[in-house]
Amino acid sequence: MFKNIIAPVQAWLLASGKCVGCGVKLSESKIEKEKDGTLKVICKCGRIFIQEGKDGKYRRALFEEV
Repeated sequence: MFKNIIAPVQAWLLASGKCVGCGVKLSESKIEKEKDGTLKVICKCGRIFIQEGKDGKYRRALFEEV
């Protein structure tokens, strides 16, 4: 039940380009280029995101990508 409440809020934050933990804009975070053309974004709170493609959508990094 708790996940049903939190998941839409986290999806909205990611769609607006903000961290799901602290709410800081991900464009202001540390950015590292990866070999496959994606960008690894590391927020100040320690969460890691991946920015994919030209549309610039963010998603949480998988364990293998960390």
